[in-house]
Amino acid sequence: MSESALFDVPVLTGVLRPPAPWVLRRAEGAELAAYRRLRRDAFVTEQHLFSGTDADDVDDDPRTVVLVAVAPDGAVLGGVRLAPLTEPDIGWWAGSRLVVDGAVRGAAGLGAQLVDEACRVAEAAGVLRFDATVQQRYAPMFARLGWTDAGATEVGGAPHRRMRWPIDRVAALVERTKAPLAELLDPFGAAWGTAPGASLGGAGFVGDDGAPVPGSDLVAACDAILPAMVQRDPEWAGWCGVLVNVNDLSAMGADPVGLLDAVAGPDLGTVRRVVRGLRSAAEAWGVPLLGGHTQLGVPAALAVTALGRTGAPVPGGGGRRHDELTLTVDTTGGWRPGSSGTQWDSTSSRSGEELRAMARLVRDAAPRAAKDVSMAGIVGTAGMLAEASGCGAEIDVAAVPRPADAATGDWLTCFPGFGMLTADAPGASRMASPLTDSAAIGRLSAAPGVRLTWPDGETTTALPGPVTGLGHA
Repeated sequence: MSESALFDVPVLTGVLRPPAPWVLRRAEGAELAAYRRLRRDAFVTEQHLFSGTDADDVDDDPRTVVLVAVAPDGAVLGGVRLAPLTEPDIGWWAGSRLVVDGAVRGAAGLGAQLVDEACRVAEAAGVLRFDATVQQRYAPMFARLGWTDAGATEVGGAPHRRMRWPIDRVAALVERTKAPLAELLDPFGAAWGTAPGASLGGAGFVGDDGAPVPGSDLVAACDAILPAMVQRDPEWAGWCGVLVNVNDLSAMGADPVGLLDAVAGPDLGTVRRVVRGLRSAAEAWGVPLLGGHTQLGVPAALAVTALGRTGAPVPGGGGRRHDELTLTVDTTGGWRPGSSGTQWDSTSSRSGEELRAMARLVRDAAPRAAKDVSMAGIVGTAGMLAEASGCGAEIDVAAVPRPADAATGDWLTCFPGFGMLTADAPGASRMASPLTDSAAIGRLSAAPGVRLTWPDGETTTALPGPVTGLGHA
């Protein structure tokens, strides 16, 4: 399929007429046929961009979404299509064949509304790169809508501009979850290791998942579960309280030795269910629950502290420029009910033996650097590992292992259950396991932030700079 067949945009301007009412929706049946007639009239008859027909393979792709504007009398006034550009879909889509009926061109910005709706649909589908190629004279309209110009090209002998819709999903997630850390933690010592009283992490362990306890082989970790999750799904919250802490210890190569919990709830039933989840997970990972604190008659809450042992903790900031980034992740399971797109449950169906084997992977591999994938998702976690290593990161989107039924945008920003990012010399990863998918997905680089690379060689910026502001370990 030629590039010209994918990306043309027709005339969207014309004589201004009174606004016409319409609704935007996905085309079906007769509406789809009417949309294609509008395209033929515009692209073949009027603009002579194609000879005979403008139909192509994208029309035959079952993944293609067609949006149309429909008048109250059922007439299709315009439309646009959007579709993945790769098989399998890795979250790179393009919009094309945007058309408006000549009778209503210029009416209340119908073309612009179709473009905006296409952007909304693409982002909802988990797309992380959304492109279009438009005739040069219409590029200003796309620019006004917020699209960025990616350079010149030519379609059908006419000058065009390659446009890209800026998707900030990863940056927005990091802004919510990790960006405030440096300011919040500043009272513990802005110089991180040299200021009086500075203790967080210790030398070489800034921003790590756990903290080595000075003068011992202990590693301590602590995580809280979102109160809304404790209230909505108490047993799962208890399970996750253990899961995230064991992951934190695992990322540092530590063997878990004990847990402490602080659990609260409005009634005995809620707390009992949380404790049931804690016990199930503690038994599955073989970690004793040593004690903790319980409170009733208050809003639901859960925090768990974990202790582990290792004589050689693996730092999150031990990577070096040009090191290979490896993702080791359990892609079995599925979205947790009620948390589709944000929480992947790969652990509750695993045996205790399997869970404990995965928890030992970093310990046995001893990479230069490791972090478990948690709230910031795969991309945000890569950004934190890179930042602590004094580097940036580049991720090859097509190389990322993922489940077949998870959209790329969701997968790169979700909590995947068990997922570890490690950095080591190129080709030196030892993280392979029959229980997980493990693949080199990129490298550490000189420029701060995280960039995504795509099959056509293009690069998009997922994170423009440091994630936490905590700096080099």
